[in-house]
Amino acid sequence: MSDWLEHSVQIEVPVPIDRVWNLWADLEQMPRWMKWIDSVKVLEEDPSLSRWKLSTGGLDFSWQSRILKQVQHQIIQWESVDGLPNRGAIRFYDRGTNGSIVKLTVGYLPPGFLRRLLDNSFIRRGVESSLQADMERFRDYATQAN
Repeated sequence: MSDWLEHSVQIEVPVPIDRVWNLWADLEQMPRWMKWIDSVKVLEEDPSLSRWKLSTGGLDFSWQSRILKQVQHQIIQWESVDGLPNRGAIRFYDRGTNGSIVKLTVGYLPPGFLRRLLDNSFIRRGVESSLQADMERFRDYATQAN
């Protein structure tokens, strides 16, 4: 059994796929809707790399991520290359005049002392609830910015 924890959430967004894609593809905007993300900085020397800072419950984490796959209007997939081990993908589904569906899948390997705590199903539901709230903030942000 892997020690990695994984969560998936999705949301319907009543805006065109172009708008949804452009917001997510601009990684530095992510702290506007992701509560625990303090900052994201895309590295000028290699735009496939970005530096992330996360803060939650008095704990701070940082890491550098690399975009592994990016297909416009379909997927942005990443994995960390240092710091907090994490990986994931954001997938986009065009619903035409009905807007878009955005699905976020995040996997991470928490430090040992947190792993035992986070494996608890109550904590797991809390993380997924927080990610869903982030997606709802994204929907509201995308709708207002449209």
